[in-house]
Amino acid sequence: MSGRQVKKVCALFMVFAMALVAAGCGGNASTSQPAPTTGDASQASSAKPADVRIVKHAMGEAEIKGTPQRVVVLTNEGTEALLAMGVKPVGAVRSWSGDPWYDHIKAEMDGVVDLGEETEPNLEEIASLQPDLILGNKVRQEKVYEQLKAIAPTVFSEELSGRWKQNFALYAEALNKKAEGEKILADFDQRVAEAKEKLGEKTKTKVSVVRFSAKQVRLYQKDTFSGVLLSQLGFARPASQDKDQFMEVITKERIKDMDGDVLFYFNSNTTGETDATKVQQEWMKDPLYQTLQVAKENKAHEVNEVIWNTAGGIKAANLLLEEILQHFEAK
Repeated sequence: MSGRQVKKVCALFMVFAMALVAAGCGGNASTSQPAPTTGDASQASSAKPADVRIVKHAMGEAEIKGTPQRVVVLTNEGTEALLAMGVKPVGAVRSWSGDPWYDHIKAEMDGVVDLGEETEPNLEEIASLQPDLILGNKVRQEKVYEQLKAIAPTVFSEELSGRWKQNFALYAEALNKKAEGEKILADFDQRVAEAKEKLGEKTKTKVSVVRFSAKQVRLYQKDTFSGVLLSQLGFARPASQDKDQFMEVITKERIKDMDGDVLFYFNSNTTGETDATKVQQEWMKDPLYQTLQVAKENKAHEVNEVIWNTAGGIKAANLLLEEILQHFEAK
């Protein structure tokens, strides 16, 4: 058996053993230790070293010692957060497109272990990396949270769409980089404020955002990655999209709801659905689409789904901000 195989077997045994202890004993101390007289919480608190921090998150609390050095991250937006704070993960879930990373981060991800998809991370590989912190998300990995926290302290964000800034702050706290994280977010907000001033009256433009895939067409509303930034910049949205929701699936009968002063659309070919372009072309050739203002004035523009939707982190947010400024000639 190779050294790598031995390492994986040991890691798996560790996960199994720790999971049994957590399930069977409810996390209590062993019987060789005296029972606490003032409650588990107070005893644990008094016993904690000074460099142990308690981080509250979507699944409860995590005890994290010092500044983690071997970090595993299980969301795309979380990967961007780490890189922005100068932390190269030892392992990360692969990007929704790319081989295995998005183009805008692949240079920084050289040597990072690919842990599979966000929806099904490779637990064996995670354990073999011996991380001292795991960052994940309740929406994506709630079902494997117990196994993950048996490997290492695990911190989960609550949601994904439109919540990258809140998640960034949580990850910064877990990484023991709270002040640095606050500065990065403040710098981003300052960039947005400056961009809003440059855009001026152009923010009255009603911006429509649409996604085409092989299976459905979606109107993207305000609680999306691009929607949050458009709102922060002060852009108007068509009535069909001026909602604090994620999206609506529409049929051709609702093509009129795609209209606006400008339409930005992307398709899911970047996630492997090669028929998305066919759907897009079919819809845009429809007589009802041809009646739209954006069609008549040639104001429909195809954009990169990675930057407008799937990457979902601070690096993509900065690139999206640049793209919006360039489109509206507000540089």
